[in-house]
Amino acid sequence: MFKLTDEQIERYSRQIILSEIGGKGQEKLLKAKVLIIGCGGLGSPCAFYLAAAGIGKIGLLDSDNVELNNLQRQILHSTKTVGIPKVDSAKKILSDINPNIDITTYNLRLTSENILHVIKNYNVIIDGSDNFPTRYLVNDACVLLKKPLIHAGILRFDGQATTIVPYKSPCYRCLFPSPPPPGTVPSCQEAGILGVVAGTLGLIQATETLKYILSIGELLIGKLLIFNALEMSFRTLNIKRDKNCPICGNKPTIKKLVDYEEFCQLRKNKVNFK
Repeated sequence: MFKLTDEQIERYSRQIILSEIGGKGQEKLLKAKVLIIGCGGLGSPCAFYLAAAGIGKIGLLDSDNVELNNLQRQILHSTKTVGIPKVDSAKKILSDINPNIDITTYNLRLTSENILHVIKNYNVIIDGSDNFPTRYLVNDACVLLKKPLIHAGILRFDGQATTIVPYKSPCYRCLFPSPPPPGTVPSCQEAGILGVVAGTLGLIQATETLKYILSIGELLIGKLLIFNALEMSFRTLNIKRDKNCPICGNKPTIKKLVDYEEFCQLRKNKVNFK
């Protein structure tokens, strides 16, 4: 039988005293397994707070090394870790925050061949990617394995977030049936990003993850949260499942993962995380 240690009770005392969480809720967090795809602008703050909250197992996936231009927003990394794999840099910081959790790293690029194997043993998947091939790949894999997916996207001063529970909420394809034509949506490298916008949306992803695991509050299921930093405004749009969605609709046509670079009209290249 699982029992909190004295050290755990002290470490998590400020959230254990919340009536919505308590000791049983903390035990749920310690037993949870969360995969964070991308150790960048979104994944960094999200992982930071999930580790502090006591998520028992955190998977970190990223294929990039730390670069100097990451440090304006990717708070898991530092000047000292420039040049090393992001997953290694992130693991060190998270282990310093909470040495009692299990952190597994995946220094690899997600493909249709490996994604199902990677995500199958996790309870919640968090998408911190910034390119359409990865977003569609992660969405479709989560639908096929019925894994909850916490999505967010950011650009310049804006961000959006939603929580996807396959067959209970709209999936990413329901919102965006097809990617925009190449060149119509600039990347963060091209258009820029205010670092705190990444932090805001990453923390929203962490919040949704904790609420999902604890079964508390109202999730962003069937809702798209839209944030604008210049106006300091939040809007929530109601969204619906598309009954004709090719992956989660009434008659799905996607039975296996496809070549997402070709689908998005992009050449294969490494995955970039904000």
